[in-house]
Amino acid sequence: MRELVKSTLEEHRQVVEKMAALEGEIASAGELCGRALAQGQRIYLCGNGGSAADAQHIAAELIGRFVHDRRALPAIALTTDTSALTAIGNDYGYDEVFSRQVEGLCQEGDVLIAISTSGNSGNILNAVDAAHRAGASVIGLSGKSGGALDTKCDVSLVVPSDVTARIQEMHIVIGHLICALVEEHLGLGAD
Repeated sequence: MRELVKSTLEEHRQVVEKMAALEGEIASAGELCGRALAQGQRIYLCGNGGSAADAQHIAAELIGRFVHDRRALPAIALTTDTSALTAIGNDYGYDEVFSRQVEGLCQEGDVLIAISTSGNSGNILNAVDAAHRAGASVIGLSGKSGGALDTKCDVSLVVPSDVTARIQEMHIVIGHLICALVEEHLGLGAD
């Protein structure tokens, strides 16, 4: 049992060290979100399973607070409206559950943060296409090879791991960094 803990922590540490290669892209994602929010635009987020929880977590940090007391920022996780999800899934199919919401809500200048550990989730890729049609920018959070999502995003953050748990751990680190960068962009600085 202790060996499992030790090897998992070591694997996590190794992925964290490799994340340094993404510093520039993470900064670009934070700048993109900060600029959009400063101009009155919205951030939308989507993902499946654990990535849905990550989308909700990041949205909550933005609309509530991350570090600083500040105005609420317009961030919406497209994973939370069960009526919309089930109606769209029933009427159009699961691959459309996010793209229909993006089509109805997203406007030019908004940002979609699309989360898929494989980068190949059909409903995420459809949401990205819908966001681009609306004139929104897209930040992709993935892992492994980045999948199809890698080439569809304005900023693509591919976690250097093939292990879903490590990828998801880094997605939350990235999400927290984006929140910190947004607050810095809004002139709140770091503690």
